[in-house]
Amino acid sequence: MGDQRRRPAGADTSTPAVVLKLDPNIMHHGGLGVIRSLGRLGVPVYGVHEGPLAPAANSRYLQGRCFWQPGADDAGRITDGLGQLADRIGRPAVLLPTDDAGAIFLAEHGAGLRPRFIFPDPPRDLPRQVAGKFSLHELCRELGIPSPAAAVPPTAAAAREFAAQAGYPLIAKLTTPWASSRRSTSILTGPAELDDAFRGCAREGAGLMLQEFIPGGRDTDWFFHGYCDATSLCRPAFTGVKERSYPAHAGLTSLGRSEPNAVLRDQVTPLLGKLGYQGLLDLDLRLDRRDGRYKLLDFNPRLGAQFRLFATTGGLDLATAAYLDLTGQPAGDAEQAPGRRFMVENYDPLGALGYWRRGELSPAAWLASLRGISEAAWFARDDLRPFGLMCLRMGWRLASGGRSHAAAAAGFRFSPGRAAPPGSAPHASRKSLGTKEARS
Repeated sequence: MGDQRRRPAGADTSTPAVVLKLDPNIMHHGGLGVIRSLGRLGVPVYGVHEGPLAPAANSRYLQGRCFWQPGADDAGRITDGLGQLADRIGRPAVLLPTDDAGAIFLAEHGAGLRPRFIFPDPPRDLPRQVAGKFSLHELCRELGIPSPAAAVPPTAAAAREFAAQAGYPLIAKLTTPWASSRRSTSILTGPAELDDAFRGCAREGAGLMLQEFIPGGRDTDWFFHGYCDATSLCRPAFTGVKERSYPAHAGLTSLGRSEPNAVLRDQVTPLLGKLGYQGLLDLDLRLDRRDGRYKLLDFNPRLGAQFRLFATTGGLDLATAAYLDLTGQPAGDAEQAPGRRFMVENYDPLGALGYWRRGELSPAAWLASLRGISEAAWFARDDLRPFGLMCLRMGWRLASGGRSHAAAAAGFRFSPGRAAPPGSAPHASRKSLGTKEARS
C-alpha cells in the first residue's frame, strides 16, 4: 500500500489549505487524506482537531494545528475561530470542509470570510437542502430523480402505517444528521425496533425519516464523487462500488472499489448542472434491480471520507483537483483510473463481522478480499504516527467496551504541526470561544 499520485506539472502549491472539521469525531479519516494529499505536493496544510492526540493532528504533513471545537450550531464562534486561524496563517488559504456542518456553514455564513479564505460559492440554501434526508427526498420528487419512497411520520401510528406499506426491513435516518449524536442510519427489522427508534428520536428532538429498503446484492451499492467548478461543470467525476460498510449495509464505506460507470456518471452530472452546484460532493446510490434504475440515497455536499479511493490516470485526486481549481490552475486530465481499492482498517473488520453474522461472508473470503488493496485510510509508510494513534484509540475502545470520549480543547489554541519550518514556536495564548465536549 502506498501513494501513487504525482505532483501536477508546474503546479503552484504556495497557497495554504485549511481542513475544516466541525463534527467531533476524532476517528474521522477523510481529513487525514486531505492532509496527506496536499501535504505531499508541498502545500502548507492546517487542520482543525479535537486535541493534540487526535490521530490526524499528528501527520507529518501538517504545518499548523488548531485545537478547537466550537459546535456546529454557533456560526459566530465558528467565524471568530476561523478569523483567528487566518491571523495565524497570514495570507488567504483554500478552505476545504470534510463534513456536512462545515459545508452548510460556509454556504450560509461564509461571505464575510471570503477576503481571507478561498472556497466554492454554491447557492446559499443548497448544501442544507441536499444534506437533509427528507429535503433531498422532496428535491428528488420535484426534479424526477429516482429515489426510494420515504416519509417523516408525525406520530408512532403514522410510522407503523408507513412500515405496513413499505414492508420490513426499513431504513431509518435522521433528517439532519449533522445536528445529532445519534447514529444517522439504521436498518429496522420489525415493529419493536421501529417503536424504539421513533421514541428515541422524539425524546431527543431529532427528526426521523423512514425510507423504503431497496434489496441489495453484489455490485448494487454505488457512490459518486466529484468536484464542480464555478460553472457547475463536474470534473473530475468518479464512480465506485461500496463492497462493504460498517455497520453492514447501513454505514460508511469500509471497503470500496473504483469502477468507472458511464451510465451512472451521465445520470448524475446533468443534475449537478441543473442545481447550480459548486464544490466537492459525495453521493450514495443503490441499483434497484427491480426496475434497473440507480436510486439516490444520500447527497453529501463535501468531500467523501473515502475520496482517496479515486484518482485519474494521471494521479489526480479530488482534494488536489479542488485546490488547483480554487487557486486558478488547470487540473489536467479527468479520466478515472479503474481498479483501485480502498480499506478503512479500523472499521472493515467490524463490518465484516456483521456480514459474517448474516451468513454473507466467511473468514476466508474476508481475508481474500484484502488482497490488492491500493490504499488504506490510516496506514501510510511515510506517515505512520496517525496509524499508531488510531490503533491505540481503537484498542482502548474495545477494552473499555464502548465509545471513548475526548474533551475538546478549551477555546481556541494553535500549535505548529510536524511540517512547520524549524524554529516555529507554539502560540500558548488562548482566546475562549466556548466549546462543547467532543465525542470520539
